[in-house]
Amino acid sequence: MKTIFISGANRGLGLQFAKQYVQQGDHVIACARDLSQAIALTQLAKRHKNIQLHQLDVTNEAQIINLTAHFKNEPIDILIHNAGVGGEQCETLTRMNQKSWLDVLAVNTVAPMLITQALLKNIMASKEKKVIGLTSILASISDNRSGGRYSYRASKAALNQSFRSLACELVDDGVTATVIHPGWVKTDMGGKEGKITAEQSVTGMIKVISDLKRINSGCFFTYDGTELPW
Repeated sequence: MKTIFISGANRGLGLQFAKQYVQQGDHVIACARDLSQAIALTQLAKRHKNIQLHQLDVTNEAQIINLTAHFKNEPIDILIHNAGVGGEQCETLTRMNQKSWLDVLAVNTVAPMLITQALLKNIMASKEKKVIGLTSILASISDNRSGGRYSYRASKAALNQSFRSLACELVDDGVTATVIHPGWVKTDMGGKEGKITAEQSVTGMIKVISDLKRINSGCFFTYDGTELPW
């Protein structure tokens, strides 16, 4: 039984990760900003004993720091940074402001690194030692031919760069740090026009995560295992 820690597990991809890992028989630590509003996640926990709910606002640094003490001595095999925001307030050059920019960076870039820092000993104590960041093809500088989505693209590109640094720093400790693009998914963030379902995306990502080797640390994959250009 592996232990999986998932941020933003109250809906969409995070909830689907929780469902599939629970059904595989793994121990899941599923986090949500407000558990009282996470109805589907709470119902999932009522049906399965191998899921543990934890309230976590990824913009609350005190709550992040508290993770270290709360999960002391508990190995975490796979840490999945799923919580994210779309940055709709900073989509175009004529529609942006400082607070909206910083809000996107706080959730999409800073929070994953602070959570990794807080849970580093837990990751080190596990067998799998995998840290996964959900990113986007929109973060690829090579692929950017349409522009727009300024804060979202920048926040995910910064996340990718942070994961490359993480991979370099932890290579001798046997940690695999990788970012994955989930595809264009039919979720609240992806919209109804998405090409695949959350179930299809997560099924693919779980396979990618399972197949990861240390040599893959610092790489950029899609949900189907294709490696993307930076």
